[in-house]
Amino acid sequence: MASILYEDNHLIAVLKNPSDLVQGDKTGDTTLDDKVKKYLAEKYRKPGDVFLGVVHRLDRPVSGVVLFARTSKALSRMNELFRKQEVKKTYLAVVKERPPAEEQTLIHFLKKNEKQNKTYVYDQEVKGSLKSTLTYKIAGRSERYFLLEIDLHSGRHHQIRAQLSKIGCPVKGDLKYGAQRSNEDGSICLHARRLEFIHPVRKTPVSITAPIPDHDVWKLFKNLDV
Repeated sequence: MASILYEDNHLIAVLKNPSDLVQGDKTGDTTLDDKVKKYLAEKYRKPGDVFLGVVHRLDRPVSGVVLFARTSKALSRMNELFRKQEVKKTYLAVVKERPPAEEQTLIHFLKKNEKQNKTYVYDQEVKGSLKSTLTYKIAGRSERYFLLEIDLHSGRHHQIRAQLSKIGCPVKGDLKYGAQRSNEDGSICLHARRLEFIHPVRKTPVSITAPIPDHDVWKLFKNLDV
């Protein structure tokens, strides 16, 4: 079972590893939501099916915070918070190329190609595209890599991966979006670091942080305050 980052009667957040699948797909692999359901069933001795709502998803090679709802009320309210962009989503990414600015807001139009499972980025609106915005800043440096802290303002398919590639800074290990080589474990160096929001039931501030991975080049940035 993945590490529990937050748990109450309404919500549960876990640390997703790069190999974890949040929800079922054609591979038929065991999913993170199945693991969390099993954990809840065993911990609370629940007979029958356990309710667990998927609030948001991370791509399979990405690590970090994944939030689930334990009640239908929490699920509908969290869906609304995400829809209204009232959840602050902070990511970390390792890139090899130096970004064009120390800090910058990127505004592009993204269009998903279903057959390729890939997102294409345009400077101007095209048919079927969605306006997509993020802000990055350089949070750390090593001899060969840069650590970017990213505030994701919208939540499009492969958004961070595609937009960083567009500015010539593909995420380390992300062959699909222009990285020169893959990571040994199949991951990409993109990490969902933090979720911040007002609790959908208790109406109190919640901040959930996932520890920085301790493998690959992440070790170079482990002690940074990000």
